[in-house]
Amino acid sequence: MTKKLRRGYTTGTCAQAATKAAVTMLLGNVSVDQVTVSLPGKEVLTLKISEAQKEFNKYNKSNPEIESVSCAVRKDSGDDPDITNGILVYSKVSRIKSGIVLDGGIGVGRVTKPGLDQPVGNAAINRVPRQMILREVEEACEKYGYDGGIKIEISIPQGVELAKKTFNPRLGIEGGISVLGTSGIVEPMSEQALLDTIELEMKVRRAGGKNYLIMAPGNYGLDFLREAYGIQDKDVVKCSNYIGQSMDMAADCKFQGLLLAGHIGKLIKVSGGVMNTHSRWADCRMDLLATAMLRAGFSADRARAVLDCVTTDDALALLSEEEREATIGQIMRSIEKYMEYRMADQMPVGAILYSNVYGILGKTSKVDTLMHLWEEENQ
Repeated sequence: MTKKLRRGYTTGTCAQAATKAAVTMLLGNVSVDQVTVSLPGKEVLTLKISEAQKEFNKYNKSNPEIESVSCAVRKDSGDDPDITNGILVYSKVSRIKSGIVLDGGIGVGRVTKPGLDQPVGNAAINRVPRQMILREVEEACEKYGYDGGIKIEISIPQGVELAKKTFNPRLGIEGGISVLGTSGIVEPMSEQALLDTIELEMKVRRAGGKNYLIMAPGNYGLDFLREAYGIQDKDVVKCSNYIGQSMDMAADCKFQGLLLAGHIGKLIKVSGGVMNTHSRWADCRMDLLATAMLRAGFSADRARAVLDCVTTDDALALLSEEEREATIGQIMRSIEKYMEYRMADQMPVGAILYSNVYGILGKTSKVDTLMHLWEEENQ
């Protein structure tokens, strides 16, 4: 029986709850050890306050007034493999003369490139968490009859180090992590989180004026592009196994051309129309390689020899130079056919196939043109 995965809550929910506790303590002059918050998806959560600290107005010693309150909530990501699990998210709420001001403190990144959820210069506290935080402050002001101003500062001390393990520096978010969440709940589905990250990276590049995109499934592809073409990691979007969905997102972003570079063990699956290359969806590498050999006119015995191989590099080692060249030609034509079918004339696409042993194996027909356009744009 499959265990049901436990859900968690987002950094945005933590910031919301910490803010509610802090503003309640500030304006209501009460102690708070837990708060109940309403989430955008209409769910209600009760969260424990891990830390609380008051600061008093030192200039009125006879009747000191609470000037600010800082509260923290510990992030619980449930069963999602999230590096932010267990971190403390702080909200410091202070009295000011007028207005409601929300900003980020230590460990909350700051936006330095256009195309993200927030404008350049803003703290990387996304739109929905901002609404959640501000709503708590507005409701508390109304409840306690307070008509002055409030400043909210969200901080995540561990965020400075955690940011180095995320895509944030590449996206243009400097100095920390983002305060995220649209529903307030962390669903234990890392696949959607990864797709969201891929799409966000594309949007940042497009907003930065880039018309041409290079993708690679993973680190091996990044290494190949760096060694073969001098293309740096920061200039490539890692699409993992989500070839088709990443192509769709690139088209939605209105890129004018896309290059995909990958190892034959991964991209040969695209020659069979397989657009999610994870082995749990399809592991037809040898079947497709053997089929390509047959299409190229080689014997069934030679194709059967390939079917018994474990890796594509092992299979290539069995082939003569003539067999390898003709077979790869068939594979590249099939990859091009399926990529163009997926794009439906939305933009030109190309693919580069390589092997760790043999280097570049093949290129589809538009690769050289697309590479030239990409290089011109990135000079």
